[in-house]
Amino acid sequence: MRAPQLMGLMAISLMLSGCLVKAAADVVTAPIRVGARAVDLATTSQSESDENRGREIRRREERLGKLEREYREQSEDCEDGSRSACRNAEETRAEMQELMRYIPAEPEDN
Repeated sequence: MRAPQLMGLMAISLMLSGCLVKAAADVVTAPIRVGARAVDLATTSQSESDENRGREIRRREERLGKLEREYREQSEDCEDGSRSACRNAEETRAEMQELMRYIPAEPEDN
């Protein structure tokens, strides 16, 4: 009768010791995992950087398209004699020129 109980206690102690070893390993490696995660969050991969740059260029191109449409309308109104449209067209043109500085040129086909 004592043998089965003793074997049961030994099995339980082996299982518990495995759990304790696992818990101890988790505690020891936790700072390393946290540090690695912090480094991963703090750095940007090249592909992420490229994606972000592409998004920013597309945003600027969309803004430039909108400004070009506004400039066309303002120029037409300016030709019709609207002084405020002329001033607005000048301001819009200046913003377009500033924005074009930050949009890369398309590569030339050979």
